[in-house]
Amino acid sequence: MNEDAQFCLEEAKEKMENAIVHLDKEFVKIRAGKATPQMLDNVKVDYYEKLVPISQVSNINTPDPKTIIVQPWEKNMLVVIEKAIMAANLGFNPQNDGTLLRIVVPPLTEERRRDLVKKAKVEAENTKISIRTFRKEANDTGKVLEKDGVPEDDIKKLETEIQHLTNTYIEKVDKLLTTKEKDIMTI
Repeated sequence: MNEDAQFCLEEAKEKMENAIVHLDKEFVKIRAGKATPQMLDNVKVDYYEKLVPISQVSNINTPDPKTIIVQPWEKNMLVVIEKAIMAANLGFNPQNDGTLLRIVVPPLTEERRRDLVKKAKVEAENTKISIRTFRKEANDTGKVLEKDGVPEDDIKKLETEIQHLTNTYIEKVDKLLTTKEKDIMTI
């Protein structure tokens, strides 16, 4: 295969791989009943009139599957962090003991589990759309390369390889979704 066509294929593969990495990160944010520090990733706190992620002003850990402990580096941030967690509307009710926040992750209701599965399906579909978009971009680049003199056989091979890549990455998305669904629905 022509060098330019090979580069086009590698670029498409890299973009598709990045889409899978992004999906993994999004799935971590969708809680499945087990406490993880990533559940608080989207919580921002006011730190000297600047909004920063909670992880930049505190230590977050999970001593057991049902509890998240948030220990601020500065004691005066305790109430600010508590309010930010409440405002994030995650369904958590942090308990302030004066030095740290203890968050008991409530068990998920059947309805909430179904909502989380829907959310996971939306994320998976968005990733599939991205992968298909990368396929289209690569095929369009292939057409430009053909006009620039790359042999037609190389372009046909490129299109075949791109479709194979697309199918492979769509399968990965489906497997990740199936695993996440099982994780969410397991009580």
